[in-house]
Amino acid sequence: MQIGIVAGAGNLPAIIATDARQRGFKIVTVALEGLASEEINKISDKVEWVNPGKLGKIIKTFKDHKVSSVILVGKVPKTLLFKSKIKPDLRAISLLRSIDIKSDDIILKAIAAEMNKDGIEIIDTASFSPHLLTPAGPLTKRTPTKEERKDIDFGWHIAKEIGRLDIGQTVVIKSQVVMAVEAIEGTDEAIIRGGRLAGEGAVVVKVSKPQQDMRLDVPVVGMETLNSLISVKAKVLALEAYRSLIINKEAFLKYASDADICVIGLKK
Repeated sequence: MQIGIVAGAGNLPAIIATDARQRGFKIVTVALEGLASEEINKISDKVEWVNPGKLGKIIKTFKDHKVSSVILVGKVPKTLLFKSKIKPDLRAISLLRSIDIKSDDIILKAIAAEMNKDGIEIIDTASFSPHLLTPAGPLTKRTPTKEERKDIDFGWHIAKEIGRLDIGQTVVIKSQVVMAVEAIEGTDEAIIRGGRLAGEGAVVVKVSKPQQDMRLDVPVVGMETLNSLISVKAKVLALEAYRSLIINKEAFLKYASDADICVIGLKK
């Protein structure tokens, strides 16, 4: 058995690759230059380092190794499109020209469809490594106060709406007022921006989009997210249960509890 991984930034590609190895898979990884960690070299059976814009080469690598199932995992900041870090090949240029709206959902679904043309199926990260899924209910020692519950409920509806519009997945709330909405900058920077405006006690809500394709851009939090909350003295992180991932869950939740931050899984 073999599995392909397109590895972006962060720890998640190595975690997924380790899961795969423990289950007996041979791992063929396309590591995105400037994003993926060198650690992926140690875990994979075959690694090809590729510029994120070389869609044709990414597909060719998997086809050459007869890989038919691939997981897209790790951060690929959309800001790369505006910082000349991506050097698109003809296949990528053709794909981008074929879509009118360059939203995350549309770009990712177009990439998945393009890979599928060559017999490569994108599989669901959450179903492949279900132990990473956020459980429902309070996950830390501290539970939300009555006022924090109001902010969580308010933030849930706002976050779902910005998700529906494919703007982002995260909002920062204080006293039922929106302090920040995640856009192209990503979750951690949105938390810092909103937390500075809110002052101590902000509530952060991160959800999946109503139209979320669980193969693509699944909401993920890790230690960097927690450090962002701590840096602005935010007090609550509410995540959508069973439709978001927590990296290194046990350590993450202990660190949150030690920092007196409430983490809760929402199921509505």
